[in-house]
Amino acid sequence: MTASSPHEALRSDDALGPFVERYGRLEPDVEPDLFRRLVVSVLQQQISMAAAEATRERLFEAVDVTPEGISETDPETLRDCGLSRQKAEYVRNVAEAFEGEYDRAYFEGVDDERVIEELTTITGVGEWTARMQLLFSLGRPDVFPVGDLGVRKGMWSLFDDGMTRGEMTAEAERWAPYRSYATVYLWRIGADDDPA
Repeated sequence: MTASSPHEALRSDDALGPFVERYGRLEPDVEPDLFRRLVVSVLQQQISMAAAEATRERLFEAVDVTPEGISETDPETLRDCGLSRQKAEYVRNVAEAFEGEYDRAYFEGVDDERVIEELTTITGVGEWTARMQLLFSLGRPDVFPVGDLGVRKGMWSLFDDGMTRGEMTAEAERWAPYRSYATVYLWRIGADDDPA
């Protein structure tokens, strides 16, 4: 798939093109602070977006969300912000890693799979969370996070509700090298088809 922009390329796709026309120019909302975005991704793991947003607001009001700020915060304060005991530990693990060698500059120029390998060495950061950083912190253009339920809902709506993750990954090759942009459309498609 080659075109002068990701949107032009996706607009020419038989399956996704009509949604590019319908929704206009959607793209990943990149957060330049990798640490803060990683903390938010940890908060979003396995809970509703509304609950994650409420916790994020309390945390960002109560705590200086930097590696040092999180490390210096008592775990009970993190729990008071709405983090479970486990998520409080995970957020502190991320802070410890970023007090060391990790920061955005460290990951610039590192290929996607290596970024995932490195980030998933932090206890509490799984593959989904690492892929969210490729999309929303590092702004990588060709990420397809098939582990994300919203992405799978979009694929089921667009193609076949019996598709497996492997089939989805294979089908998404049609959108390379702009699968990050396709992902944002898939989230929108899946959300629009969600009766909730």
